[in-house]
Amino acid sequence: MSVRNIVRTGLCVMVACFAAAVHAEEIGSVSTNFRMTGSDKVVIEAYDDPQVDGVTCYVSRARTGGIKGSLGMAEDPPEASIACRQVGTIAFKGPLKAQEDVFSERMSILFKTLHVVRAVDRKRNTLVYLTYSDRIVSGSPQNAVTAVPVPAGTPIPVK
Repeated sequence: MSVRNIVRTGLCVMVACFAAAVHAEEIGSVSTNFRMTGSDKVVIEAYDDPQVDGVTCYVSRARTGGIKGSLGMAEDPPEASIACRQVGTIAFKGPLKAQEDVFSERMSILFKTLHVVRAVDRKRNTLVYLTYSDRIVSGSPQNAVTAVPVPAGTPIPVK
């Protein structure tokens, strides 16, 4: 296999991995630190829960600007905030795991990822969402949590 074919195959695999990921819809942003090559920002992104119709999570997080930030090479700070809300009629696409990682997005090219985990509080018929970041070597203890109560007549199906 030639070097050209190896590079082409590697690029195809990378594109497929990124295409399969859940992507956020950017709602807005504010600049926090001016740079000639692109400002640092706090962005607000919306993620629709892929297994629960009618629930959207809004995550605000820092995004590093500059040349490295625009190329996706910068490492974003680990801080994030989350607010999940019922935005329509809640309907489940199938049974949910008691706890699962429902969204993740890279915060640096290799080492850091932002996660949103959904946990089911069966006793209170509530969906609880937690956001945190991790690294290959060490994660951050900084986190945020929010909850969406499900109407009493709609039990949460759990695996």
